[in-house]
Amino acid sequence: MLRYIIKRILIAIPVLIGITMIDFLIMNLAGSPLEMLQGARVSQEALEVKRIALGLDQPIYVQYLIWLKELFQGNLGYSIKSYQSVSQMIGTYIGPTLLLMTTSLVVSMLIAVPAGIYSAVHQYSKGDYTVVTMSFLGSSVPGFFLSLILVYLFTVKLGWLPSSGMSTLGMEKSVWDVAKHMIMPVIVLATSMAGTNIRYIRSAVLEILQQDYLRTAKAKGIGRFLVINKHALRNALIPVVTVLGMHIPLLFGGAIIIEQVFSWPGLGLMTMSAIINRDYPVIMGVCLMSALVVLAANLITDIIYALVNPTIKY
Repeated sequence: MLRYIIKRILIAIPVLIGITMIDFLIMNLAGSPLEMLQGARVSQEALEVKRIALGLDQPIYVQYLIWLKELFQGNLGYSIKSYQSVSQMIGTYIGPTLLLMTTSLVVSMLIAVPAGIYSAVHQYSKGDYTVVTMSFLGSSVPGFFLSLILVYLFTVKLGWLPSSGMSTLGMEKSVWDVAKHMIMPVIVLATSMAGTNIRYIRSAVLEILQQDYLRTAKAKGIGRFLVINKHALRNALIPVVTVLGMHIPLLFGGAIIIEQVFSWPGLGLMTMSAIINRDYPVIMGVCLMSALVVLAANLITDIIYALVNPTIKY
């Protein structure tokens, strides 16, 4: 296992470099950040001085090599707009995103696991059809659309929940206040994930229920609960772990839209602001972090495979 992990980490290094090269090329094709500074009060001479100061007068491959050199020294650069360190900005904004992401992931699994098992055990019953229908709805409704519906119902009509931010302005931040602001974005993210996971869990449990060893376990009289939740569920976890590993990086992408709608002060809001302002160092920092998350999620998923099913060899 250790040799496998080291091999995967070594393979990840050229993959990361390739990703950063593609990201850097695409950003340069999108245009120069100096275009956002142009105006009647900004002279061409001032723009040229700024271009030289940012190193934008260099060829694209030279710009990339300079960025890569700084990266190896632990420096992600500085924001063109705010002049803050990119590392510091990511450190500031990643906390709210991780809080929202982790909570949504846990809530989705708390919904999906029992619902998927119930649907598989009661195959072709009214409850099964209801669960499957709800799962299709959950995974099909766009997140921004569901967000607007929730805001209209719980903020505009009922006035129960705040529609933006992480805490109420002018009030001391408290756990309950943060929890109230989290309810709607968590519902949106968890609904989409739970809808997908329910179908995977249902299919995996249905396949396991047909196996001979489960019929043997039933014949031993150990009880229906243990047969399903101990023997069947553990062997059905492989596809669930796969989906879970896929959701971790996807949440960063999905959170960008949800954080924008609910003005949640996380990486999504920071990334959207950087894209609008063509803040290249910030965008490159976020892209690098997202690539690291994807590669780490894939590696962790493979390791969990071996923990869930000891028969898997590397």
